[in-house]
Amino acid sequence: MSSQLLSAPAIKEMLERAGAAPRRSLGQNFVVDPNTVRRIARLACVGPGDRVVEVGAGLGSLTLALAETGAQVVAVETDSRLVPLLREVTGPHDDTVTVVQADARRLDWDALAGGAGWHLVANLPYNIATSLVLDVLDGVPAVTDLLVMCQREAAERLAAGPGSGAYGAVSVKVAVHAHAELAGNVPSTVFFPRPEVRSTLVRITRRAPALAPGLRSEIYRLVTIAFAHRRQMLRRTLCSEFVDADAALAEAEVDPTERPEQLGLPDWIRLAGVSAVAQGPR
Repeated sequence: MSSQLLSAPAIKEMLERAGAAPRRSLGQNFVVDPNTVRRIARLACVGPGDRVVEVGAGLGSLTLALAETGAQVVAVETDSRLVPLLREVTGPHDDTVTVVQADARRLDWDALAGGAGWHLVANLPYNIATSLVLDVLDGVPAVTDLLVMCQREAAERLAAGPGSGAYGAVSVKVAVHAHAELAGNVPSTVFFPRPEVRSTLVRITRRAPALAPGLRSEIYRLVTIAFAHRRQMLRRTLCSEFVDADAALAEAEVDPTERPEQLGLPDWIRLAGVSAVAQGPR
């Protein structure tokens, strides 16, 4: 198999040869445009000496573009029908590409990404994109930055700031760990099959130092409660969490009449600190 990037006809031929029609249940929409995968690899800012985990490698379109940069790539794919094709496609790069058959949601990240300084680059199945990003940020500190493609609405939630209509609990949870920004849209015409949703790239860069796990958990708990009623004032949504919600919010320097979508990460950090003291040891 040539090491050239895959075209749409080549991808369709491979799928037909293997009798492997794209599975909707796995969110399989393969990028079939070489310019698009090269663009993604360029936006990932990786090159010789870098280590990359690619989740949902599929038939290797993006894998080959990442390998072109000189980076070391671990290509993870769960579909047993595609793994032999992926190994065939990446064969010319077996010195820089390692193919792993695994479900990204059940990966042994310690074994896969030992040491620090890993990049995660992926065309993520839309149904697991948000949960996977949060799981990596929470539990895989070895991954220091991510460039992921997902449904545009999910991307906007991952990167949203206070006051935005897309800002919610997910946005705050991402901000606890990292800075996130939209990195560009991807047209549906570059996929096979063509998805019914819009796709957007998100760049996520981990911050240091990390918040203490206890404080992080308290922020998660509070934002989950508050954003369940995002249109209500905080004095009402958080009244069950404090003996005197107004006093607790004032201590955290938060206006009790504000709504959760108006609070930035520093506000949630102060509020979680007050809450942790009020709750006492657990």
